[in-house]
Amino acid sequence: MNSRLIFVFATFFGATIGSFGTAQEAAIAEGDMAPNDVVESNLQDFLWEKRPIVVFADTPRDPAFIRQLDLLENRAEALAERDVVILTDTDPDAMSDLREQLRPRGFMLVLIGKDGDVKLRKPFPWDVRELSRAIDKMPMRQQELRDRRAAASRTDG
Repeated sequence: MNSRLIFVFATFFGATIGSFGTAQEAAIAEGDMAPNDVVESNLQDFLWEKRPIVVFADTPRDPAFIRQLDLLENRAEALAERDVVILTDTDPDAMSDLREQLRPRGFMLVLIGKDGDVKLRKPFPWDVRELSRAIDKMPMRQQELRDRRAAASRTDG
């Protein structure tokens, strides 16, 4: 399997593999978990729809990279609630657009908001609980929660 993958964590069930484009569009629309080649990904594809978390490493065998993916997979449902997409890049020689844009040195985790701005950079693995707290403090996430509560109160009443 290619070491440069994109993981769309929208559910905590099994993964499907497909080509970019239609697979990514289907994953966004249907909420499936779909690995795809990160070289093809563009952060603009997720603008206003998803919150990308980009995980970089110089090799897929990097212990920090492996630990980070384990942490993300173990609480995928919390990430799905927050419209998170996980992008990974473990091939520095390929110089993907994401790598050029975000300029990691070794392992790095980057949280990007739905507005496309970098919200957080960490040189070490972060737990989903910490990531969830950071996301939940974002104004757009707080508005989403208010909208959800308002919709629920309309259906209850």
